[in-house]
Amino acid sequence: MSGVEDTFRKFARYGDRSASGNDMTGKNFSKMCKECGVMDGKAVTSTDIDIVFNKVKTKGAGTITFAEFQQAMKELCVKRFKGKSPEEALQAVYGLIEGKEPGHVGATKATKVGGVERLTDTSKYTGQNREDTSGYVGAYKGAGTYDQTHKN
Repeated sequence: MSGVEDTFRKFARYGDRSASGNDMTGKNFSKMCKECGVMDGKAVTSTDIDIVFNKVKTKGAGTITFAEFQQAMKELCVKRFKGKSPEEALQAVYGLIEGKEPGHVGATKATKVGGVERLTDTSKYTGQNREDTSGYVGAYKGAGTYDQTHKN
């Protein structure tokens, strides 16, 4: 059971450095269920996760404790592993959770290729955006006349 509790604490602290790890938010509960495979999208959906979370948490609270988490797993395991006894299903769910850590799946990364590089390459500019070596736009007729007309 300590491996499951360890995973619970890691996910409870995810995204909040000041969190104690004793209480888990609904967002982190959902993340844990997705990443550990408790939510499979068929037997257990994100809606099921949210419903069970709100059912087990203390009224008015925004988080669940480890004891409430265990209660939530008892409710979810029978949906996730139909055909198994509640005890076997619970062990199977804990087997999915044990030893896992929050991942950074889908984290935003800066792009280095594709659109940005293509759009900022001035050698590919055409039409009025293309500059010749003088610094003037391509078809400008008065190139080099500024200094002559604006003398002090």
